Amino acid sequence: MSANLPILPNAISIPARNATSENLFAAVDIGTNSFKLLVVRADPSTGRFLTVDRFKERVLLGLDTNTTTTSATISNASLLRATAALRKFQKLLQSHRVPSSHSRFVATSAVREASNRSQFLQTIDETLGLKVDVLSGLEEARLIYKGILQFHPVHDYTVLTIDIGGGSTEFVIGKEGQILFSISLALGHVTLTQKFPKVTEMREHIKVIIRASGLNEKVKHYNIDKVIGSSGTIRNIEKAIFRGYASNMEGNVGISEESRRDWSFTTDELKGLVERLSEEERRVGGKVRTQGFFKKRSEFIVAGAVLLEEIFEELKIEEMEVSGYALGEGVIAEKLGEVFDNYDPRANARWRSVTRLATRFNNKQHMKSAALCFSVAKEMFDGLRKGYESGNGSDGFFVSLEDKDLEYLEAACLLQKIGLYAGKKGYHKQSYHIIAKGDHLHGYNAEEVKLIALLVRHHRKKLPECDHVVPEELTEEVLEAGNLPFPGYVLPSVKDLETEHVKELEHFRMVFQERLSIAVTSS
Repeated sequence: MSANLPILPNAISIPARNATSENLFAAVDIGTNSFKLLVVRADPSTGRFLTVDRFKERVLLGLDTNTTTTSATISNASLLRATAALRKFQKLLQSHRVPSSHSRFVATSAVREASNRSQFLQTIDETLGLKVDVLSGLEEARLIYKGILQFHPVHDYTVLTIDIGGGSTEFVIGKEGQILFSISLALGHVTLTQKFPKVTEMREHIKVIIRASGLNEKVKHYNIDKVIGSSGTIRNIEKAIFRGYASNMEGNVGISEESRRDWSFTTDELKGLVERLSEEERRVGGKVRTQGFFKKRSEFIVAGAVLLEEIFEELKIEEMEVSGYALGEGVIAEKLGEVFDNYDPRANARWRSVTRLATRFNNKQHMKSAALCFSVAKEMFDGLRKGYESGNGSDGFFVSLEDKDLEYLEAACLLQKIGLYAGKKGYHKQSYHIIAKGDHLHGYNAEEVKLIALLVRHHRKKLPECDHVVPEELTEEVLEAGNLPFPGYVLPSVKDLETEHVKELEHFRMVFQERLSIAVTSS
């Protein structure tokens, strides 16, 4: 299974009725190489979140750490850089009006291993009034795993996650949200670059550390289904492979190609990249090319790639999937679980599988149309729900609409035109088959996938006959939830929406309200 980072229009977002500062959350990752700020907006009904802003400041705490001794210190110069970066983040949080109770600052290996970490934390507290949580290696690994679960729908799989940082690498073996084994090894791309100018010596050191850790035995003990990498280093390695850096074919990638990105690479592809990077180190002008592609990360990319190659070799890894989420998203997910009673830890990964499928088949215009379609459908949905709740079904509507139903509807809006790749005639049927038969939607059960597929199948042309859906398509439990013999649809036609201008949206709302007969089933 592979994953894609979806390219979505702004209109597809957390519902406007929930778009308040009370639904904003933030995480600050104080790392060895850089400090990162993540700001998200969350839906309180599900906990699903969308990124509002990301900021990154290169601080290089690790470069001031004396890695040749057991005592590491953070220098005054490094402290000044750290304070400046955190002050900038503090102002950004204030500008976004993120509640202080919705933000968390966490520090990783550079602070964790510093002999003067107490002084560092005290200075940050006294200067900026910020409380920083120093994560243990195991806690860092746990939160990274939690973040990855927000990106990849791998909750039910036994996965090995690998996150390469500036001062350490975190390994987790997990399944169903539970950690089976985790370990943090003092192998980071910054510290390795400092300590080992020769790659041969670096490789030997990495082998010794991994073999002494017992990690190999643990990987053999558990039946690993998937290996997933996170962190900027691994994402940059994947990007270099995707864009043909090793074969001198790198170049700009358009939006359509980017949306179909595989977000994985094999051991052979990794070896090819490491060989190319090693050649660039020796070749005149090679470092210029490396710097041009990897930018600020170029100084440490060789160490990061060599480290990952050794991990592949020691653990017998053939292929790695890459996560766009890591520690920051894990911190956010944990905070959401504390704040929202109905937080669904699988909501984000489930939604990513929808957007991944949508962007594989839809062009930019179709995605915009889908967003417009959902904006209309949602108003109709909210109106029906409000009418039912106020009248308690006395007006003839015997349905109880839930937030889960709105999620199905939004998925159907995004996916209704994916069948157009085969032509316009009967595209709704083709869309149905892709959804129902393609094993693309992960995190949903079989009945939920079928319901989304049926919404798409019948969004145009005539409504389904009763015997079209019942009883083989959906179980009695699903149907009885809405007291209806078939699923109905609050799904306006994308064709209609495309043929009218945005300024006529109010006209559509009136037409749909007056002329559509709507029936909705609840799961």
